[in-house]
Amino acid sequence: MKLFSSTAQRKNQIKSITYLPMLVLILLLVGCSNKKATQDYDIEIYQTSQAGDNLKLKTNQHTQSSDSVKNKATLVLHPEQTFQKYIGFGASFTESSAWNLATIPVDLRKDVLTKLFSPTAGAGFTLTRTHINSSDYSNTHYTYLEAGDTDLSTFSIQQDIRGFSGDENEQVQGVQLVDSTYDLIPMILEASSIPGADFKIIASPWSPPSWMKTGETAEMTNGSLLPEYYGVWAKYLSMYVSAYADKGITIWGLTPQNEPLHYHDAAWDSNGFTPEQARDFLRDHLGPQLVQDGHLDLNDLDAGLHVLIYDHNKSTMIDYVTPTYEDPEASKYAWGTAFHWYTNSKLKENNYYAEEVKTLQETWPNKGMIHSESSIDIDAKEPVGQYWRASTDYAGTFVPFETYAHDIITDLNHGTQGYVEWCSILSNQGQPNPYNNFNSAPVLINPATDEVIYTPLYYLLSHFSKFIRPDAHRIGLKGEHTNGLIYTAAKNTDGSIVVVVYNNNEEAYHLSLALGTNTFTSQIAPKAMQTIHLKSNVKTD
Repeated sequence: MKLFSSTAQRKNQIKSITYLPMLVLILLLVGCSNKKATQDYDIEIYQTSQAGDNLKLKTNQHTQSSDSVKNKATLVLHPEQTFQKYIGFGASFTESSAWNLATIPVDLRKDVLTKLFSPTAGAGFTLTRTHINSSDYSNTHYTYLEAGDTDLSTFSIQQDIRGFSGDENEQVQGVQLVDSTYDLIPMILEASSIPGADFKIIASPWSPPSWMKTGETAEMTNGSLLPEYYGVWAKYLSMYVSAYADKGITIWGLTPQNEPLHYHDAAWDSNGFTPEQARDFLRDHLGPQLVQDGHLDLNDLDAGLHVLIYDHNKSTMIDYVTPTYEDPEASKYAWGTAFHWYTNSKLKENNYYAEEVKTLQETWPNKGMIHSESSIDIDAKEPVGQYWRASTDYAGTFVPFETYAHDIITDLNHGTQGYVEWCSILSNQGQPNPYNNFNSAPVLINPATDEVIYTPLYYLLSHFSKFIRPDAHRIGLKGEHTNGLIYTAAKNTDGSIVVVVYNNNEEAYHLSLALGTNTFTSQIAPKAMQTIHLKSNVKTD
């Protein structure tokens, strides 16, 4: 039998056999091209509540039963609406924090830092602050310079490296130090060595050396910098940035003065700058010095050191920043504004100064905004419970957890790009503080027993820092006004979406969260904060 009747037939059949796999491949490609890519989400819900949840994973399912919950609220996400870019969230490095870490075993110390700075095993703090020279949370007054040295030849940051003697003040005497060589710079370096740690630092001076000032009531306390030392002080601050860089620590932000309006009746390191003095100091001295030393790039204020002006209560910040921002020669050096929450009036009664933050953002939309400090007085007898009940402070009586939740979310919803608490770590008595100004903190350590307490503030901050990562953007989130509910949303660079909700009511709420064609539900407990984390999961049909 002939396989091919002729040469022409043989060639045609060979072609058919050769083209058959190619035809199959083409059909497969056509079939694949008709498949549509769809976006689904995996959901995780974390809750901290008065009932005792501490950043507890409540569910990773899309739905929960709502039969027993009568209160309902619907929220609609609008990821196409983007607002400010986030810098980060966290708490501050202080000498007092370093001292407390020096009192506990090294492995426990590392565990504390891991829980603060690891994005997987901890809160993942991404924005921090520290003090230049001593602050109220230092063991003693100190500077980096010998008295009268206008040439700055004796400038040295050894004070932040030298460790502790145990004789600095009455509060630290008699406490056994596990590592007396520990100090502020070693703490920052150890924190940066935690796997995954990625944080920025804002540095702020509380006071210049006393010999540069006039009108003091005690060493480095009250009074103001003499104009003849403006140039020396500007160079001093620039040298600090360089000296820290030499130790492997990048200073991301610098405020020219902490709380410049608190210098008449302060009990600790302080220095006064009027709005006009602050403008002149930045325009004529600090700004040019930072540019000369290569810290500041006027063509791109995001490229190097970020100068944040004011660094005091948001209740009065508009009047303070106006002279600087309205002066082009001064404004060109300022990346943005730093502000605190302290005020003689209650935050709640003033809607957490939402209008002031909104006005700042709308008036100078090209300037950044960072909340750089907040804190509360400690109740040493009930350091955890005090966050959930009315606590009396110099500013009035308020519920700390509620106040923090509203203050942070209000700030974020009005353009703020980062939020920093004051001391990250203190003792269970709020110490050491030589001025008896005892605060609480995210982490409290009993230096006598080595007990470590993670306060509700630690978990509250984690709801933001752990999930809203650097370079995320706030996105639109709409819902009908519901008394006692406040919320915000962000989208991370990896595509995940984060919704943070606080329920200040005495009853639970059933939340319905809409995102495009997807609907997610959650039950939030009374007096609780939830972070709803939606992780993008692209599929093909």
